[in-house]
Amino acid sequence: MLDATTAPPLLKIDALEAWYGESHVLHGVGIEVRQGEVVTLLGRNGAGKTTTLRSIMGLVGRRTGSIAYEGREMIGLRSDLIARAGIGYCPEERGIFASLDVTENLMLPPVVRAGGLDLPTIYALFPNLKERARSPGTKLSGGEQQMLAIARILRTGARLLLLDEPTEGLAPVIVQQIGAMIREIKQRGFTVLLVEQNFRFAQTVADRHYVMEHGRVVDMVPNSDMASNVERLHEYLGV
Repeated sequence: MLDATTAPPLLKIDALEAWYGESHVLHGVGIEVRQGEVVTLLGRNGAGKTTTLRSIMGLVGRRTGSIAYEGREMIGLRSDLIARAGIGYCPEERGIFASLDVTENLMLPPVVRAGGLDLPTIYALFPNLKERARSPGTKLSGGEQQMLAIARILRTGARLLLLDEPTEGLAPVIVQQIGAMIREIKQRGFTVLLVEQNFRFAQTVADRHYVMEHGRVVDMVPNSDMASNVERLHEYLGV
């Protein structure tokens, strides 16, 4: 595995501006994510975190600047081509198909490149899903739906995972399971850009944290420095 401290950025965003219609949401966002890292975007509601993920996937009205993935410029590409380049997006609403069972949901997205996880490996990572393999999406708990949404991306061969608020609304025991899963997929060489409001959870999984306010990146805190920056983070996040 590459040393994430010296590896070139897998994802490099520079001077990113984004709009929804006439609403100018992102203002010069710049972040870097290296292969094998887990990096979080922290900030209050409306700070621009989700819009940053949606901009990477080409799901905003307009965007300018640079979004380079594996050295290839993504600005201007259609969303389907961005996904096929190897970027998987798990939105906050999860997008589970209620009429399909767990296995059918897992098998639905196309494989975009080699290196995805097979079903036995996915079920070993997510034993809850193995137990519910034939259960329809409507019968899954919120935590199981979140696991399924993430597992579905892992099968496709995407190497960069964009996870939007994966712990939102989940019971503490499920949050712990999600954290363990993120640490495990990091060990397997996946790279994660994670939107979170809970910096205590983020601290258990991430290498670095970018803080966003009003559509801008205002700080970057290495995880090793989190303890000495708690007061500053409280101020940013209003907690």
